[in-house]
Amino acid sequence: MENLEERLISPEAAAEDFDSEFTLRPRTLEEYIGQEKIKGNLKVYLEAARRRGEPLDHLLLYGPPGLGKTTLACIVAHEMGVQIRTTSGPAIEKPGDLAALLTNLQEGDVLFIDEIHRLSRQVEEVLYPALEDYALDIMIGKGPSAQSIRINLPRFTLIGATTRAGQLTSPLRDRFGVLLKLELYSPLELAQIIRRSANLLRVPCDEEGAAELAACSRGTPRVANRLLKRVRDFAEVMGDGVITRETATEALRRMDIDPLGLDELDRSLLRAIIELYGGGPVGLDTLAAALGEESVTLEDVCEPYLMQMGLLARTPRGRCVTDAAYRHLGMQPPQRSGPMQDGSRQQSFADLEEN
Repeated sequence: MENLEERLISPEAAAEDFDSEFTLRPRTLEEYIGQEKIKGNLKVYLEAARRRGEPLDHLLLYGPPGLGKTTLACIVAHEMGVQIRTTSGPAIEKPGDLAALLTNLQEGDVLFIDEIHRLSRQVEEVLYPALEDYALDIMIGKGPSAQSIRINLPRFTLIGATTRAGQLTSPLRDRFGVLLKLELYSPLELAQIIRRSANLLRVPCDEEGAAELAACSRGTPRVANRLLKRVRDFAEVMGDGVITRETATEALRRMDIDPLGLDELDRSLLRAIIELYGGGPVGLDTLAAALGEESVTLEDVCEPYLMQMGLLARTPRGRCVTDAAYRHLGMQPPQRSGPMQDGSRQQSFADLEEN
């Protein structure tokens, strides 16, 4: 079974992405492609903060991985003309780690915390007065002689990013003045991103080649840029160096990525539900055991896109495939007693056993 770390179409950051993302990352809102509603609102918030001479209010960015949350945080710092300090929730293990970060900030600086939902409860408690009053309350000593000391902090902007906004505690979420949700990108927006990235990488790429890659990028710029680099290799070695529709199609075929952007793990999931469980419903843990994968991998990486494409449905009894999944895999959808639309619940042996 294909390893998660080896999946080209996984939206999670891989080691190879960091250097290229730094190179390809837009520096201003004008360069940033997509997320038009967020950009429009953010321009207003930034201009208002600049006119008042104040830091931007604390900002929470949430949405699926690979959509540009870190990029937007860097753009905010650039637009405000301040420095940005970057860390992640798991890296802040103790309240002292957070205190060290906060006391080293300058007036107006941006502190960016990725995966902020993974902050420990103890660290969160220290963060609350820092966000509200720009102060740190530190306990010195233990027992009856313990004393509380308040350290004033410079006014700063906290930008938190999370793929799981529902796991944020209410007290922390309420302390963000601006909440922005990033949505998946359209194929047209992804094609523009691919053309821009190809230009920065000095890779010739025509419109049809960019459109072919965009259609397989699962609505995620990180995946689009990763596919661009891999298809570039095929274009240079097997072609004339130009990424055309033909080059992109052949490269994607050799990488086992189909026209909808599904890889072998996605197709194996659909086939397992069809061939082993009669089209579903089947429980997540049972499906994960059958595929030899972690259930969290299927739930977080595979299922969202398959559901978005109308190939998979989640029901109270488990996962079901739709008629569109049968057709995509070249199979004949089963005959049903009533009308059956893609994405609706399907009858199976598991249903009959329940009844």
